[in-house]
Amino acid sequence: MSTASPGAGEGLPLHTRRRILHYDGGDFSVREDEVATEYALTVFVNDQEMATVVCTPEYMEDLVIGFLASEGVIRHMGQVQDLVISRFRGTARVRTSTDVNFNQAFYNKRYIASCCGKGRQMFYYYNDAHTAKRVDDPVRIQPSQVVTLMRELEASASLWHVTGGVHAAGLCTPERLELSRVDIGRHNALDKLYGHVFRSGRDVAGHVVAFSGRLSSEVLLKVAKMGAGIVIAKSAPTALALDIAETLNITTIGFARGQGFHVYTHPWRVGGHPGT
Repeated sequence: MSTASPGAGEGLPLHTRRRILHYDGGDFSVREDEVATEYALTVFVNDQEMATVVCTPEYMEDLVIGFLASEGVIRHMGQVQDLVISRFRGTARVRTSTDVNFNQAFYNKRYIASCCGKGRQMFYYYNDAHTAKRVDDPVRIQPSQVVTLMRELEASASLWHVTGGVHAAGLCTPERLELSRVDIGRHNALDKLYGHVFRSGRDVAGHVVAFSGRLSSEVLLKVAKMGAGIVIAKSAPTALALDIAETLNITTIGFARGQGFHVYTHPWRVGGHPGT
Protein backbone atom coordinates (compact mmCIF):
# COMPACT_ATOMS: atom_id res chain seq x y z
CA MET A 1 0.00 0.00 0.00
CA SER A 2 1.28 3.49 -0.80
CA THR A 3 0.39 6.69 1.03
CA ALA A 4 0.87 10.34 0.19
CA SER A 5 2.40 11.41 3.47
CA PRO A 6 4.40 9.74 6.26
CA GLY A 7 2.20 10.21 9.32
CA ALA A 8 1.52 13.10 11.66
CA GLY A 9 1.17 16.72 10.66
CA GLU A 10 0.40 16.41 6.93
CA GLY A 11 1.92 19.91 6.49
CA LEU A 12 -1.27 21.60 7.72
CA PRO A 13 -1.57 23.80 10.82
CA LEU A 14 -3.32 22.16 13.78
CA HIS A 15 -4.20 25.47 15.38
CA THR A 16 -4.13 29.18 14.61
CA ARG A 17 -3.78 32.38 16.60
CA ARG A 18 -6.75 34.75 16.81
CA ARG A 19 -7.18 38.17 18.37
CA ILE A 20 -10.00 38.07 20.94
CA LEU A 21 -11.82 40.29 23.41
CA HIS A 22 -11.58 38.81 26.90
CA TYR A 23 -13.95 39.66 29.77
CA ASP A 24 -13.12 38.97 33.42
CA GLY A 25 -14.53 40.48 36.60
CA GLY A 26 -16.03 43.55 34.98
CA ASP A 27 -13.12 44.40 32.69
CA PHE A 28 -12.45 43.77 28.98
CA SER A 29 -8.99 43.22 27.54
CA VAL A 30 -7.62 42.37 24.10
CA ARG A 31 -5.69 39.12 23.94
CA GLU A 32 -4.50 36.49 21.51
CA ASP A 33 -5.83 32.95 21.71
CA GLU A 34 -5.03 29.64 19.99
CA VAL A 35 -7.98 27.90 18.31
CA ALA A 36 -8.10 24.41 16.79
CA THR A 37 -8.17 23.89 13.03
CA GLU A 38 -11.15 22.26 11.30
CA TYR A 39 -10.30 20.46 8.07
CA ALA A 40 -12.80 18.82 5.71
CA LEU A 41 -11.60 15.53 4.23
CA THR A 42 -13.79 13.79 1.64
CA VAL A 43 -13.27 10.03 1.48
CA PHE A 44 -13.60 8.14 -1.81
CA VAL A 45 -13.51 4.36 -2.07
CA ASN A 46 -12.79 3.04 -5.56
CA ASP A 47 -13.80 6.47 -6.95
CA GLN A 48 -17.12 6.38 -5.12
CA GLU A 49 -17.68 9.21 -2.64
CA MET A 50 -18.48 7.87 0.81
CA ALA A 51 -18.42 10.73 3.33
CA THR A 52 -16.88 14.06 4.30
CA VAL A 53 -15.19 14.02 7.69
CA VAL A 54 -14.42 17.28 9.51
CA CYS A 55 -11.25 16.62 11.47
CA THR A 56 -7.95 17.78 12.92
CA PRO A 57 -5.47 17.42 10.03
CA GLU A 58 -2.97 14.96 11.47
CA TYR A 59 -2.73 11.17 11.34
CA MET A 60 -5.21 11.32 8.48
CA GLU A 61 -4.16 7.90 7.14
CA ASP A 62 -5.06 6.42 10.53
CA LEU A 63 -8.34 8.34 10.46
CA VAL A 64 -9.34 7.09 7.01
CA ILE A 65 -8.40 3.46 7.68
CA GLY A 66 -10.03 3.52 11.13
CA PHE A 67 -13.19 5.05 9.71
CA LEU A 68 -13.45 2.48 6.91
CA ALA A 69 -12.74 -0.39 9.30
CA SER A 70 -15.25 0.93 11.81
CA GLU A 71 -17.87 1.20 9.06
CA GLY A 72 -17.16 -2.37 7.96
CA VAL A 73 -16.02 -1.29 4.48
CA ILE A 74 -12.65 -3.03 4.94
CA ARG A 75 -11.99 -6.07 7.09
CA HIS A 76 -8.19 -6.35 6.80
CA MET A 77 -5.31 -4.26 5.46
CA GLY A 78 -4.71 -6.70 2.63
CA GLN A 79 -7.77 -5.18 0.94
CA VAL A 80 -6.18 -1.71 0.78
CA GLN A 81 -4.12 -1.40 -2.37
CA ASP A 82 -3.60 2.35 -2.28
CA LEU A 83 -4.40 5.36 -0.08
CA VAL A 84 -3.64 8.83 -1.42
CA ILE A 85 -4.44 11.93 0.60
CA SER A 86 -4.39 15.33 -1.11
CA ARG A 87 -4.17 18.04 1.50
CA PHE A 88 -4.81 20.71 -1.14
CA ARG A 89 -7.98 19.12 -2.53
CA GLY A 90 -9.11 17.81 0.84
CA THR A 91 -9.58 14.29 -0.46
CA ALA A 92 -8.62 10.78 0.57
CA ARG A 93 -8.81 8.24 -2.25
CA VAL A 94 -8.73 4.59 -1.29
CA ARG A 95 -8.39 1.82 -3.84
CA THR A 96 -8.96 -1.77 -2.83
CA SER A 97 -7.58 -4.89 -4.47
CA THR A 98 -10.83 -6.77 -3.93
CA ASP A 99 -14.49 -5.90 -3.86
CA VAL A 100 -15.50 -4.28 -0.58
CA ASN A 101 -18.72 -4.28 1.38
CA PHE A 102 -19.85 -0.88 0.17
CA ASN A 103 -23.53 -0.99 -0.70
CA GLN A 104 -25.27 2.36 -1.03
CA ALA A 105 -28.41 0.79 0.41
CA PHE A 106 -26.48 0.52 3.68
CA TYR A 107 -23.87 3.28 3.34
CA ASN A 108 -25.78 6.40 2.44
CA LYS A 109 -23.64 9.45 1.87
CA ARG A 110 -23.62 11.53 5.03
CA TYR A 111 -21.76 14.50 6.48
CA ILE A 112 -19.83 13.66 9.65
CA ALA A 113 -19.26 16.89 11.55
CA SER A 114 -16.98 17.50 14.50
CA CYS A 115 -19.92 17.38 16.94
CA CYS A 116 -22.01 14.41 17.96
CA GLY A 117 -23.31 13.19 14.62
CA LYS A 118 -26.73 11.64 13.97
CA GLY A 119 -28.70 9.80 16.63
CA ARG A 120 -29.25 6.12 16.10
CA GLN A 121 -30.97 3.12 17.65
CA MET A 122 -29.23 0.17 19.32
CA PHE A 123 -27.23 -0.40 16.13
CA TYR A 124 -27.10 2.81 14.14
CA TYR A 125 -26.83 1.32 10.68
CA TYR A 126 -26.75 -2.10 9.10
CA ASN A 127 -22.95 -2.28 9.34
CA ASP A 128 -22.94 -1.76 13.13
CA ALA A 129 -24.82 -5.00 13.65
CA HIS A 130 -22.13 -6.81 11.63
CA THR A 131 -18.99 -5.16 13.00
CA ALA A 132 -19.73 -4.55 16.70
CA LYS A 133 -19.24 -7.92 18.37
CA ARG A 134 -19.30 -9.17 21.96
CA VAL A 135 -15.95 -8.61 23.69
CA ASP A 136 -14.75 -11.53 25.81
CA ASP A 137 -11.35 -10.13 26.81
CA PRO A 138 -10.74 -10.96 30.52
CA VAL A 139 -8.52 -7.86 31.02
CA ARG A 140 -8.62 -6.50 34.60
CA ILE A 141 -7.74 -3.12 36.06
CA GLN A 142 -7.15 -1.70 39.54
CA PRO A 143 -8.67 1.59 40.74
CA SER A 144 -5.27 3.25 41.03
CA GLN A 145 -4.55 2.30 37.41
CA VAL A 146 -7.76 3.95 36.22
CA VAL A 147 -6.69 7.20 37.87
CA THR A 148 -3.17 6.99 36.46
CA LEU A 149 -4.27 6.25 32.89
CA MET A 150 -6.60 9.25 32.76
CA ARG A 151 -3.85 11.47 34.12
CA GLU A 152 -1.45 10.16 31.45
CA LEU A 153 -4.02 10.70 28.68
CA GLU A 154 -4.58 14.31 29.68
CA ALA A 155 -0.83 14.94 29.88
CA SER A 156 -0.33 13.48 26.38
CA ALA A 157 -2.88 15.76 24.69
CA SER A 158 -0.67 18.76 23.93
CA LEU A 159 -3.12 20.20 21.38
CA TRP A 160 -5.82 20.21 24.04
CA HIS A 161 -3.54 22.13 26.38
CA VAL A 162 -2.93 24.71 23.62
CA THR A 163 -6.50 25.12 22.35
CA GLY A 164 -8.91 23.38 24.76
CA GLY A 165 -10.81 22.39 21.62
CA VAL A 166 -10.06 18.72 20.93
CA HIS A 167 -10.84 15.27 22.29
CA ALA A 168 -8.24 12.65 23.16
CA ALA A 169 -8.35 8.87 22.93
CA GLY A 170 -5.70 6.49 24.21
CA LEU A 171 -4.87 2.82 23.88
CA CYS A 172 -3.46 1.55 27.17
CA THR A 173 -2.45 -1.51 29.04
CA PRO A 174 -3.67 -1.41 32.64
CA GLU A 175 -0.17 -0.26 33.56
CA ARG A 176 0.44 2.59 31.08
CA LEU A 177 -0.72 4.67 28.12
CA GLU A 178 0.81 3.25 24.93
CA LEU A 179 -0.70 5.41 22.18
CA SER A 180 -2.84 8.55 22.02
CA ARG A 181 -4.62 10.50 19.28
CA VAL A 182 -6.49 13.84 19.37
CA ASP A 183 -9.13 15.39 17.12
CA ILE A 184 -11.85 18.03 17.17
CA GLY A 185 -14.32 15.16 16.68
CA ARG A 186 -14.48 12.64 19.46
CA HIS A 187 -15.38 9.83 17.04
CA ASN A 188 -12.44 10.89 14.85
CA ALA A 189 -10.01 10.53 17.75
CA LEU A 190 -11.21 6.97 18.20
CA ASP A 191 -11.02 6.24 14.47
CA LYS A 192 -7.41 7.47 14.45
CA LEU A 193 -6.68 5.09 17.30
CA TYR A 194 -8.45 2.22 15.57
CA GLY A 195 -6.72 3.04 12.29
CA HIS A 196 -3.29 2.70 13.88
CA VAL A 197 -4.26 -0.63 15.45
CA PHE A 198 -5.80 -1.88 12.20
CA ARG A 199 -2.84 -0.86 10.02
CA SER A 200 -0.27 -2.40 12.36
CA GLY A 201 -2.20 -5.61 13.00
CA ARG A 202 -1.90 -4.96 16.71
CA ASP A 203 -3.75 -7.26 19.11
CA VAL A 204 -6.06 -5.23 21.37
CA ALA A 205 -6.56 -8.08 23.85
CA GLY A 206 -5.45 -7.02 27.32
CA HIS A 207 -5.84 -3.33 26.49
CA VAL A 208 -8.04 -0.49 27.69
CA VAL A 209 -9.39 2.55 25.83
CA ALA A 210 -9.18 5.87 27.68
CA PHE A 211 -11.27 8.76 26.39
CA SER A 212 -11.59 12.45 27.23
CA GLY A 213 -15.26 12.93 26.40
CA ARG A 214 -18.60 11.44 27.26
CA LEU A 215 -19.58 7.86 26.42
CA SER A 216 -22.21 8.08 23.71
CA SER A 217 -23.57 4.99 21.96
CA GLU A 218 -21.40 5.80 18.93
CA VAL A 219 -18.26 5.94 21.07
CA LEU A 220 -19.15 2.66 22.76
CA LEU A 221 -19.69 0.96 19.40
CA LYS A 222 -16.27 2.09 18.18
CA VAL A 223 -14.68 0.65 21.33
CA ALA A 224 -16.50 -2.63 20.67
CA LYS A 225 -15.27 -2.73 17.08
CA MET A 226 -11.71 -2.30 18.31
CA GLY A 227 -12.26 -5.21 20.70
CA ALA A 228 -11.39 -3.46 23.98
CA GLY A 229 -12.98 -4.88 27.12
CA ILE A 230 -12.71 -1.70 29.20
CA VAL A 231 -13.37 1.93 28.33
CA ILE A 232 -12.56 4.78 30.73
CA ALA A 233 -14.06 8.23 30.11
CA LYS A 234 -13.80 11.58 31.78
CA SER A 235 -17.50 12.35 31.38
CA ALA A 236 -20.89 10.68 31.64
CA PRO A 237 -22.29 7.80 29.59
CA THR A 238 -25.68 7.76 27.91
CA ALA A 239 -28.32 5.16 28.70
CA LEU A 240 -28.08 3.67 25.21
CA ALA A 241 -24.31 3.38 25.50
CA LEU A 242 -24.74 1.42 28.72
CA ASP A 243 -27.35 -0.85 27.13
CA ILE A 244 -24.88 -1.64 24.35
CA ALA A 245 -22.06 -2.14 26.87
CA GLU A 246 -24.17 -4.62 28.84
CA THR A 247 -24.98 -6.54 25.67
CA LEU A 248 -21.43 -6.53 24.29
CA ASN A 249 -19.71 -7.35 27.61
CA ILE A 250 -17.75 -4.10 27.93
CA THR A 251 -16.81 -2.53 31.27
CA THR A 252 -17.67 1.17 31.20
CA ILE A 253 -16.05 3.61 33.62
CA GLY A 254 -17.21 7.22 33.58
CA PHE A 255 -16.56 10.46 35.46
CA ALA A 256 -12.92 9.44 35.85
CA ARG A 257 -11.67 12.66 37.40
CA GLY A 258 -9.13 13.24 40.10
CA GLN A 259 -9.12 10.22 42.39
CA GLY A 260 -12.65 9.00 41.63
CA PHE A 261 -14.79 7.34 38.96
CA HIS A 262 -18.07 5.48 38.40
CA VAL A 263 -18.29 1.88 37.18
CA TYR A 264 -21.51 1.35 35.20
CA THR A 265 -21.32 -2.06 33.56
CA HIS A 266 -19.47 -5.36 34.08
CA PRO A 267 -17.63 -4.35 37.27
CA TRP A 268 -15.96 -7.77 37.49
CA ARG A 269 -13.03 -6.34 35.49
CA VAL A 270 -12.32 -3.71 38.17
CA GLY A 271 -10.40 -5.07 41.14
CA GLY A 272 -10.83 -4.09 44.77
CA HIS A 273 -14.59 -3.65 45.01
CA PRO A 274 -16.74 -5.78 47.37
CA GLY A 275 -17.92 -8.06 44.57
CA THR A 276 -14.43 -9.21 43.56
